[in-house]
Amino acid sequence: MGGTGFTAAASLVAGGCGGFLSGLFGIGGGIVLIPMLALALRLNQHQAQGVTLAAMLLPNGLPAVLHFRSQGIRIPWSLVAQLTLGFIVAVWAGARIACVIPETPLRWSFACLLVGMAFRTYLQKPRPAELRGPGPVPEAGAWPWGVAIGMAGGLASGLLGIGGGLIMVPLMAWRLKLTQHQAQAASLTVMLAPIGLPGVWVYAHSGVGILWVPLAGVAAGFMAGAYAGARVASALKGPRLRQGFAVLMGVMAILLVLQNI
Repeated sequence: MGGTGFTAAASLVAGGCGGFLSGLFGIGGGIVLIPMLALALRLNQHQAQGVTLAAMLLPNGLPAVLHFRSQGIRIPWSLVAQLTLGFIVAVWAGARIACVIPETPLRWSFACLLVGMAFRTYLQKPRPAELRGPGPVPEAGAWPWGVAIGMAGGLASGLLGIGGGLIMVPLMAWRLKLTQHQAQAASLTVMLAPIGLPGVWVYAHSGVGILWVPLAGVAAGFMAGAYAGARVASALKGPRLRQGFAVLMGVMAILLVLQNI
């Protein structure tokens, strides 16, 4: 790792890139933050994941959520609570697993999952609600799915430090019939709470530790980038945004595979 000035600047740029993708696609940003932190600051995988999870403890996505709200995009608050509950339960387990087993089989499995979800998301036909209006409200009886989707996101976040939105957004659009904009807004709202705290606690007490200068830079850059990404997302139509999200999942799957070669 370079001097403090270089570390802060590189972390700020990484945070801005991660934040932009977070606002644009409703994801945690770790898919960009982790490789950038590893390459620019020479952090190992566990250090980069710990910094990313710690940065997500702050409400960095608030500007993006407020922008979505100002555009009339409905946020299903009961679903947000269900997702948060499932996420908190599973992120601790994911972090524990990540600290004791090899990364390679995890990355291959996750890459395969992303490829399948990318194809489904890209080929999904737009629903009428996605072309007009703020979107549907999930049915009251769908709460087990909300908790399960949150657990899937938390497990992925704890295992690979990527943030749960990459998993939660397509699952909400598929199983709960939310529009792409609404699913992304719900995912960003979930991340306003310090839901990654159990995972950060595991990393901090596992000998990995938390690097504070990179953390500060990532948090500051993320907030600005998330607002910019949300402005771009609200200007795009749902089907086009969903297809872009599918392409992102495919690219991330390729990157995960390349890291194992």
